Amino acid sequence: MVTTAQQNRELTETGRGTPMGELLRRYWHPIAAEAEFLGEDAPATKAVRLLGEDLVLYRTPSGAFGLIEPHCPHRRAGLLYGYAEDGGIRCSYHGWKFGLDGRCLQAPYEDTVSGNARFRDGICALAYEARAFAGLVWAYLGPAPAPLIPNWEPFTYEDCFKQILFHHVDCNWLQCQENSIDPVHFEWLHNNWLPGQDGATDRYAPTHTRLGFDEWEHGFMYRRLHRGEDETSDAWNTGRLCIMPNLFAPLHFEWRVPIDDENTLSVVWVFEKVPEERGPYRQEVIPYWWGATHDDRGRPITSHVLNQDLLSWAGQGAIADRTKEHLGRSDHGVLLFRKRLLADLAAVQRGEDPSCVFRDLDPEAPIPFPNDLARRTLHVPTVDAVRARLAAIGKAVPSLQGDPFFLMAGQPAALRAEWEQAMGLRG
Repeated sequence: MVTTAQQNRELTETGRGTPMGELLRRYWHPIAAEAEFLGEDAPATKAVRLLGEDLVLYRTPSGAFGLIEPHCPHRRAGLLYGYAEDGGIRCSYHGWKFGLDGRCLQAPYEDTVSGNARFRDGICALAYEARAFAGLVWAYLGPAPAPLIPNWEPFTYEDCFKQILFHHVDCNWLQCQENSIDPVHFEWLHNNWLPGQDGATDRYAPTHTRLGFDEWEHGFMYRRLHRGEDETSDAWNTGRLCIMPNLFAPLHFEWRVPIDDENTLSVVWVFEKVPEERGPYRQEVIPYWWGATHDDRGRPITSHVLNQDLLSWAGQGAIADRTKEHLGRSDHGVLLFRKRLLADLAAVQRGEDPSCVFRDLDPEAPIPFPNDLARRTLHVPTVDAVRARLAAIGKAVPSLQGDPFFLMAGQPAALRAEWEQAMGLRG
């Protein structure tokens, strides 16, 4: 399959009215952490950009979330500085209030002098649905009725330490998500990063010898073997999931949320079973943080897994030119993913739901993962096992300099201390 220039545009353009923009608007996208809006000093509004649209996300005093265009329909004042009230948001310039659905509920002076509501009845701001779920705030920009927010199995796990990580990627969402179905990159980008940078070819990791790609109801799963492994290997038996259209699920979640055609918000939802000595364990609020991509001297950080990923994604250019690719056998999963995307584009154009849109499920029933992924994620360690794992990571990846969170640099010290306490590593 050779990707044409037209197909590349169809796969990467995310604005309203474009084929991929209309497809992506059929899904809920995580755009913030619920914890951003909690606490005495927390703001009630936040500027967000999603699928090429600038919007204002807000939380009402009763806990409902709204998503509205950034300018008041009256005189275009900024609603980012509006007053979040029960039922909606009020413009701080002249007091016009808009409901969660965008309808104008009050226009104070006009209501007073006219004595009726007919004036405001014809005014409506552009608004979208926003909801809190699993510690994230989700947005839906598509046609009604909205589907269900997928209740993936790990969202229901108990006795876990959970955290949410954000970082910005300077490129199109698709090259980030194609990484989710590309197993060989682990060998060279992650395992061989330090030896490769040092010119120590004798320290390269075992090479891949076999790949497997299985189509799953909600996307794909890839499996892999390295030299010296057989089919009893965890990497072959359980695999990792590329979930349509923009979710990667190894033993955590990574969404590649399109900000616009040339920028992506990476949203990472991490869960980890606390040791058996520390249960039962409960988090009232899932903490969040923003990852660090550059050091104090402005140089890219390359020590952590996602830091290495984003360098490669952005290194393909703002929008990768797929007409100049030379795909090999290791890219079979990428081809499967692109074909599914093109099939989903056609489904939307026919007026049908694309894959992985949920409408008829019990919203309280979790969506199970295939194979033994649940077994792996539900394993309860001991404190000693946690210590041993950290020691192994530190030995295998000395560049982390003792950082137990190997996914991304910049985890706040206070959050790390909270994690260490939950894991029984400190009193």
